Amino acid sequence: MLTYYTATTLDGFIADPDDSLDWLLRQPNEASGPFGFDDFMGGVGAVVMGSTTYEWVLAHEDGAWPYALPAWVMTSRELPPVAGADVRFASGDVRTVHAEMTRAARGRGLWLVGGGDLAGQFAQAGLLDEVVVSVAPVTLGAGRPLLPRRLDLELVESAVNGAFVCARYRVAGPLLEDRS
Repeated sequence: MLTYYTATTLDGFIADPDDSLDWLLRQPNEASGPFGFDDFMGGVGAVVMGSTTYEWVLAHEDGAWPYALPAWVMTSRELPPVAGADVRFASGDVRTVHAEMTRAARGRGLWLVGGGDLAGQFAQAGLLDEVVVSVAPVTLGAGRPLLPRRLDLELVESAVNGAFVCARYRVAGPLLEDRS
C-alpha cells in the first residue's frame, strides 16, 4: 500500500514558496499520538520522494540520512548520493519505481514522503492508495501545493494530534463527475 503521509497548511501547501517548513516544525504534536510518525514508520518498508524533498532532507539533517530503508528519489537531474544509505535515483514512469519499491518493502507499506506533484503522478497511475494528512493551523497564501490533481477521496478516520487535525483518506480515483 502506497501512502502519501504528509502535513499541510489550512490553505493546502506543504511548503512555502522558498521550500521552508518553519511553519510546520514549530507546531506541537506527539510522535506517538494519533496519526503519529512513530506508529506510521513502524509499518513502512520503502520510501519515495522528489528531488526537492531529497535536497531539503539533506540540508536539514546535516548530510545524515534519516531513513534505514530503501529510498527512491525521482529526479531528472544529478544529485549527490549519501554514503552508506540505500538511496536509488530514478526518473520516468512511476509504475517501474512502485514495482521496485514493493519488492524491496517485502510486504510492508510504501511511504511517499513528498512532494505533491509526485503524489499526483502516482495517483494518476492508479498506485496511490491513501493520503494521510495533518493540517496545521497556518495559512501561507502560496507555496508547494499538497496534491495538485483532481482526486476523489473517502474519509476513513480522523483525530486531533497537538495543533493538527489529522485524517486518513482512501483514494477512490480521479474526480470526474463534473467533467464531460
